[in-house]
Amino acid sequence: MLDPTSMGAVSSLLSTMAMSMATEAGKRGWESLGALARRMAGREVPAPVGADARGELAAVLADGAARDPEYARALGVLFRTAPARASATAVPRQLPTTARFFTDRRQPLKQLDKEAGRKADGLPRVAVVYGPGGIGTSAVPVHWGSRNAHRFPDGQLYLDLRGGAAGGLDAPAALRHFLRKLGVADADVPPAAEDRIDLYRTLVADRRLLVVLDHARSAAQVGPLLTSAPGVFTIVVARRPLTGLDAVPVPVGPLSAKDARTLLGNLTGLRWRGDDEAVLQDVLDRCGGSPYALRTAATSLALPQDPAPDGADGATPPVREPAAADPDPVRAAADDAYRALPADAARLHRLLALRPWPAIGPAQAAVTAEITETEAERLLGELVARGLLETRDGVRHHQRPLVRQHAEALAAQEDRPAGCSTAVARVVTWALRLAVPADRAALPQRWHLGPLYDLLPQGPYADDRAALAALDRELPTLVAAVLAGEEYGDHHSVWQLCEALWAVQLKAGRHEEVLPALRAGVRAAGALAPEGDTSAAAEVSGAQVRVRARMHTQLALALTELGAEHFAEAEEELRQAARASQLAGHRLGQATAVETLGLLRLRQWRYAEALDLFEEADAVLVTLPEGGEGSGSVPRARALLRRHRGRALRGLGRCDEATRWLEQALEFFRVEDAYNTARTLTDLAETRNEAGHPREALAHFEEAAGLLDEGGAEFHLIRLRELREAVERDAE
Repeated sequence: MLDPTSMGAVSSLLSTMAMSMATEAGKRGWESLGALARRMAGREVPAPVGADARGELAAVLADGAARDPEYARALGVLFRTAPARASATAVPRQLPTTARFFTDRRQPLKQLDKEAGRKADGLPRVAVVYGPGGIGTSAVPVHWGSRNAHRFPDGQLYLDLRGGAAGGLDAPAALRHFLRKLGVADADVPPAAEDRIDLYRTLVADRRLLVVLDHARSAAQVGPLLTSAPGVFTIVVARRPLTGLDAVPVPVGPLSAKDARTLLGNLTGLRWRGDDEAVLQDVLDRCGGSPYALRTAATSLALPQDPAPDGADGATPPVREPAAADPDPVRAAADDAYRALPADAARLHRLLALRPWPAIGPAQAAVTAEITETEAERLLGELVARGLLETRDGVRHHQRPLVRQHAEALAAQEDRPAGCSTAVARVVTWALRLAVPADRAALPQRWHLGPLYDLLPQGPYADDRAALAALDRELPTLVAAVLAGEEYGDHHSVWQLCEALWAVQLKAGRHEEVLPALRAGVRAAGALAPEGDTSAAAEVSGAQVRVRARMHTQLALALTELGAEHFAEAEEELRQAARASQLAGHRLGQATAVETLGLLRLRQWRYAEALDLFEEADAVLVTLPEGGEGSGSVPRARALLRRHRGRALRGLGRCDEATRWLEQALEFFRVEDAYNTARTLTDLAETRNEAGHPREALAHFEEAAGLLDEGGAEFHLIRLRELREAVERDAE
């Protein structure tokens, strides 16, 4: 076992526990650590924020353990029961398939060879491959990585930083993606960005790994993803060199005339005769050496034609009426491809371009253009074949930014503002009608405000897990729909969609992914019920103020789970939620906001304030009349507050009082809630043990373990077993 009097060992413990805060067991261990720190110091000790503060606290804990064997024993229990530090168990192979006909690029490939083979000197191996859209910058590192896979036996990570509903992934979201691909479980991904960086760099320190960061916007976006590990080579792909990024520049320009001709011939399979030279030259001039433009042109040139006469050695490409000259070859190619589309495919292409949707499937496309899913599948296939849509799995598609911009401009001309806005509105409504039944099935017990929860039929979900999986799968599109609704002024759909993200936020932990949507939800609710509004329509205004409170609370939950750097903002959101609920006379919402603020205080080790807040929340609930709105939720809400009071009192060292509150909570949960029964039993066991009653604690541990085992909560069981073993040793 690690030495509890060792500064290094205690620092490692604090770091591991801070990184495990995304799990219920991790939060419980963090609270236990705070209670112990308070006992050692004889006063309230603030929870450490950041590595420096953790180091200062580690010194206090190690010194206390060295002075008092009882403190050393308690700290030793935390060593044994702390979650294991996450490890990298997977070998990712994420590179997309390289182009079948990859032409030229000898100089960029040579530069990448040189940087990858550079002698390790402590400096990061980083190259930035840059060039204009459609020039093939993404293809260069993918092709290089595919042919150099042997250099990276520990894996290849790839991430398109354009991904996400809010227009691009930030560094914390990208780190979560990479950690998951390296084999770190969702529950083990640290909530704080600083800890994610630390964990990522630790996991790749001894690996030989290729990392490709595609479509980067800035040095700030990619900086946290860089490492000095000698075996890691990071290739950044961008439109231009990124100011502030210390990397080997690898420019990619247009293909030479010779290579462009070779690529076009490989793509079409056509053999050009002398009298076709003018047509060929026109195509090459129009494409300007852009591989994307050449591939798109090849699609039209290689369309099925009448069979060649016997003995002919090839088909002549069709001659089409040229469009007006466009200096941008990507836009020119997109225009050529668009003009070749049938009317129904052209309309779908335009309407899909009205928003930068992260992923487009048949159901969404069908709603967009008011067609059947069968028709949508056929037309999506047509757009892929013409090079106007890209796909990796054949089901979910996306548009290149320049191609989307071209189609969006056409939509403004062809479909008019009214047609464009109604097409987007159809997608927002579709997203809302998808999310509400799934959220209701995933969290059937919770209260809600959205009217569709009572109006829509049950979704096609076998159980809550299936419903949660459906929400998780469509989450980027749902978040994009929230942002689309906000842009088009549909405030009612925005807040209802945000409310329908509660389950995927609470049960799947997708706090980071939903954050842009929740911020939009707060803005939408504020637009419907501005603070200080004195509207005469009291009933409507009251309902809208409730919505505002709900959005503030939901945003605060996400901010709290994202780590200490967001705690101040979370607190302000909760105070606004409580004020709004009180103004609207919504006591259940007010109590929820106050309770959530108390839980934030537990996370901060501010136990006395937490206790006051739980008592305040309970005082609000007891004023809710029997039979009044939300009264059915009051008994369970008060039982949870009793449990929370017990947790706060234990943190204050008042174990006898904590025991009484926990026993009252347990009496309620035994009737209908096995999971909360197990959680309360665990709280009670730890409190009994701290009060010097290890044998009573063991009985509670045994019962809790049986309930958790039946429910399949293996992660909680691991810590529970360790706690039980520690208490058994003390009871002997």
